[in-house]
Amino acid sequence: MTKALRNEYPRPQFVREQWMNLNGEWEFDYDDGAIGERDAWYEKHSFPKKIRVPFCYQSELSGIGDTDFHDVVWYRKSFAVPSDFEGKRVLLHFGAVDYDSKVWVNGKLVATHEGGHTPFHADITDVLLSGDNSIVVKAVDYSKDVTLPRGKQYWEEKSAGIFYTRTTGIWQSVWLEPVSEVHLERIRLTPNIDRNEITVQSFISGFSSGANVQLQATIAFGGEFISQDTYTVTRDGEIRSIAIQDFNDHHLGRWWSPEKPNLYDLQLKLIVNGEQTDCVDSYFGMRKVSIVDGSLMLNNRPYYMKLVLDQGYFPTGLLTAPSDDDLRKDIEYTKEMGFNGARKHQKIEDPRYLYWADKLGLLVWGEMANAYHFTESYAGKMTREWLQAVERDYNHPCIVAWVPLNESWGVTNILVDPQQQQHALALYHMTKSIDNTRPVISNDGWEHMKTDLVTIHDYEWRREVLQERYGTTESAINARPANRWILVPGVEYEDQPILITEFGGISFKKSDWEGWGYSGAESDEDFLKRLADVVHPMIGSPVIQGFCYTQLTDVEQEINGLLTYDRKPKVPLSEIRLINEGKWPVSLPRP
Repeated sequence: MTKALRNEYPRPQFVREQWMNLNGEWEFDYDDGAIGERDAWYEKHSFPKKIRVPFCYQSELSGIGDTDFHDVVWYRKSFAVPSDFEGKRVLLHFGAVDYDSKVWVNGKLVATHEGGHTPFHADITDVLLSGDNSIVVKAVDYSKDVTLPRGKQYWEEKSAGIFYTRTTGIWQSVWLEPVSEVHLERIRLTPNIDRNEITVQSFISGFSSGANVQLQATIAFGGEFISQDTYTVTRDGEIRSIAIQDFNDHHLGRWWSPEKPNLYDLQLKLIVNGEQTDCVDSYFGMRKVSIVDGSLMLNNRPYYMKLVLDQGYFPTGLLTAPSDDDLRKDIEYTKEMGFNGARKHQKIEDPRYLYWADKLGLLVWGEMANAYHFTESYAGKMTREWLQAVERDYNHPCIVAWVPLNESWGVTNILVDPQQQQHALALYHMTKSIDNTRPVISNDGWEHMKTDLVTIHDYEWRREVLQERYGTTESAINARPANRWILVPGVEYEDQPILITEFGGISFKKSDWEGWGYSGAESDEDFLKRLADVVHPMIGSPVIQGFCYTQLTDVEQEINGLLTYDRKPKVPLSEIRLINEGKWPVSLPRP
C-alpha cells in the first residue's frame, strides 16, 4: 500500500511545473462516536487503519472496501516539504472531499469546506515545520440526509434501484504546490469565434496596486507560435481580449468540435517589478454554442447532439476512476460507438475526464449531483456548490450545457409549489449570470420552468409509438411519457430546441452482474433491434435536435449499459455506430 495512485497532474487546465502528489497511503480511522475533534485527534491519535487516497473507504481500491455507515472519518499523512519549495508559499489542494471537511496541518486548523464535489485549498506556509509535517483531515458525511446534494449515493446500506454505493471522505487527488507571494489564483477563458479572439480574465492573489504587475500571454497551436501579448495589470480580475489571427472556418478550420478537437496552448507569465513570479500553462478551444431561430448550433451551424448518459462509476473505485487511462478509455468507447457527447449524470466529474473530452473531442453536459428533498437550507447548500462547480469547469470547451436539476429531484413538488419553482428559476438565472455562453436546462426531463432547451425523458420502447409521439412539435410538447408535464403549467413553449435526454435503457445481461433495465433483450440480435427501434425514431424525427441514450455502462444493479460495468462491449461497437448513424446493423436481417 505504499505506492502512490493517480499520479497525473490533477488540474490540467491550470498547470504549474512544480508540485507534489500526496496520493497513496494515509493513516485512517472511523469516528462513529464523533469524539475525534473533542479529543483533539488532529494533535495526537493512534490511527489503526491504512487507506489508499484518493479512493473512498467504501471502494475496493481504498484497501478497505467497507460499505457500512461511518459518517465521520479521519485521515493523517506525514510529509516533508521538498527543498525546491523553499522561499515559496505552499498551497495544499483537495480535488473533492465528501461532504464537510476540516483540515489541520501540524495541529493548526488551515481549512474548512462544505460540499462533496468541488475543490478547495489552503495556504499552509505559516504552519509548516522543518523536517516532518502532518496533515490531518476530518470528513463528515451525512449518509441519510436527503437534503444534501448527493447524486446517486444511496441513503440505505445496500444499493438498490437507481441508487448506488455511497462515497465518504477524500475521493479526488490531494497535492501541494509552491507559489510566489504574488501569483495567479485562477483564470476565465472566453472564446469568441465571431470576433476571432480569446478573452482572458486573470485573478491574482497578493495583488497590490503599488506594484508594477504585468501579465504575458503566449498562444501557440500545435507548437506553432500564434501571438504574444504583454499588458499591465491594474486590478485583480484584469480582463484582456487577444486576437487570434491564424484561422478561418473555411480554410484552416481550427475551431473546436468533436470532429476536430483543436486546442490552443496558452502560457501565462506573471511579472512583478520586472521579475517573473508565476508561470501557468493552460489551453483553450475556439468554439461557440448558440440557439438561433429555434436551432441548436455549434460554431454557427446546426448540430445534432448524440449523447450517452454516463454516470462515471467504476467497480473498484466507485466515483473515482482507477486511473487516468480509464477516464480516457470511456471517452474513446463513447466516440467509437458514434456518440459525439456525454451527459455526466448526477456527478461533478473529475477534471481529468474533462481534459480528455477537450483533447479527444466529446461534448459534455455538466450536471449537478442533486438532493432529494427541498428545504431552505438545502437551497443554500445546493446553490453554493453548483456555482463552485460552474466556476471550476467554465474554461473547458467540451462543456456545452449546464444542468442544475434533473427530474425534479430536490424539488419534487415543483409542479404546484411556487417556492420550488422559484428555486429552479433562481438556479437558471444565477447560472446564466456567471456564464452567458452556454445553454442552461432548468430541470432536465420534465416540469421545466425557464429553460434554454426543452429536454424530455422517455423510456418507451416501441418504434411506432416514438415515431408518432415525436412527429410534430405539438405532440412532443404535449406528451407525458412519465405521466409528467413537460412544462410547468403556465410556462409557455418559446420555440426552444427539443431533445430526448433519457431514453432506451435496454437491459441485457452479459456479465456476472444481476440487475434491471427499462426493457429487456434476450440475445445480441434482439438487443441491436431494440436499440435501432428507439434510436432511429429520434434521428428520423423532424422536431428532435438531439438525444441522450441511457446508458454507457452497467452500474451495480443496473444492467442497461452498452458496456458491462467492467467496460466490456455487449455487442460489436461498430454495429452501435451504424445505428447511431441511422443505418441498419449489418448482422441483422432487414425488417
